[in-house]
Order: sequence, then structure tokens, then C-alpha cells
Amino acid sequence: MCCHAVPRNFRLLEELEHGEKGIGDGTVSYGMDDGDDIYMRSWTGTIIGPHNSMHEGQIYQLKLFSDKDYPEKPPSVRFHSRINMACVNHETGVVIS
Repeated sequence: MCCHAVPRNFRLLEELEHGEKGIGDGTVSYGMDDGDDIYMRSWTGTIIGPHNSMHEGQIYQLKLFSDKDYPEKPPSVRFHSRINMACVNHETGVVIS
């Protein structure tokens, strides 16, 4: 049996649909940064800090960039809001993988 990879833009269109509908309890949302970008590279997202955590009630804005190797390679992520997490560079907001 042979496996077929889903084309990059089909995968991104599916993810865009999920982001526009909202995920779970609505604390995470995301969408295209530029609706005219036919390669669907630049995204923007919002995370509302979860209840009973040090981030409760905080709203975090972030940018995501998916290059031509997505989904084989994860998108790059950069927080525009300041956040105190070990995996985020405190000066640039870039998520360290």
C-alpha cells in the first residue's frame, strides 16, 4: 500500500478553516496575515492564557510563517506579546525549537 502526501496548500486550507471556526474552548485562534498570499506563508494568531495558570487572562499575539517545506518542517513562530516561557527568546519573541 502506498501513502500519498496531501499537497501543502490543501493542508493549509484545512488548517485555515479550523482556525476560522475556532478550536476547543475558543482560547486559540489563527488566520491568514495576508489574504492575497497564494502561498499561505504568513499567519497571525491569538492565545488567551488558560485558567488556573500564570498566564490566565493574558492575551498573546503571535506570527507564524510556514515556508515551502511545511508540513514536513514546522512553521516558525514569534510572539509579538511579551511572554515568560523558557522556549521563547525574551528579546525577539521567537519560539526556540
